[in-house]
Amino acid sequence: MSISENISQLKSKLPKDITLVAVSKTKPNRDILEAYNTGHRVFGENKIQEMTQKWEELPKDIQWHMIGHVQRNKVKYMAEYVHLIHGVDSLKLLKEIEKQAKKHNRIIECLLQIHIAKEDTKFGLDENELNSLLTSNEYLSMTNVKIVGLMGMATFTNNKEQVRKEFSYLKEIFETQKSRLPGLEILSMGMSGDYEIAIEEGSTMVRIGSNIFGERNYK
Repeated sequence: MSISENISQLKSKLPKDITLVAVSKTKPNRDILEAYNTGHRVFGENKIQEMTQKWEELPKDIQWHMIGHVQRNKVKYMAEYVHLIHGVDSLKLLKEIEKQAKKHNRIIECLLQIHIAKEDTKFGLDENELNSLLTSNEYLSMTNVKIVGLMGMATFTNNKEQVRKEFSYLKEIFETQKSRLPGLEILSMGMSGDYEIAIEEGSTMVRIGSNIFGERNYK
């Protein structure tokens, strides 16, 4: 099936209140345009330089989501245009986003990444670190970043019950924080292999790449 058929079929299956981030990392502009021409506007990239090049070359009504691990020294390259930064996992990174957003007179929306997987390779805050960040004077004095939700990545495993448990845990944290922070609206969890479980557990945003664009060539 073509990219446009894939994205149309996927959207027809997704509940209406779920935001689909089409993960276009490593994919050429022509593939993104094929998805764009179906009416889709939300795309996710994991490398800032690649995303910036695509932003320069592609239609300006695309919402670019930074879904990869963010290095602080690269924030300045996307501060002018990025729509949502998914993986904010430290106060230091948040401070850098605040600084660069200020330079462009923007408020940049962010998701805080929570570590829910049984893998050390995944990034993210634990519950105590999350609470410390959200109650810190440094965060509370920020004017150019807005925390709009949480995100997390489950363990890469075939054990669906483990994946479900991790997503359920993140949903609990989300509900707890939501009562304190009314601005929390997005719960981003679920990718090509586990998005159906994520939606069942309360996800409002899924990141899907290979089911739309096919397998990636990392050469």
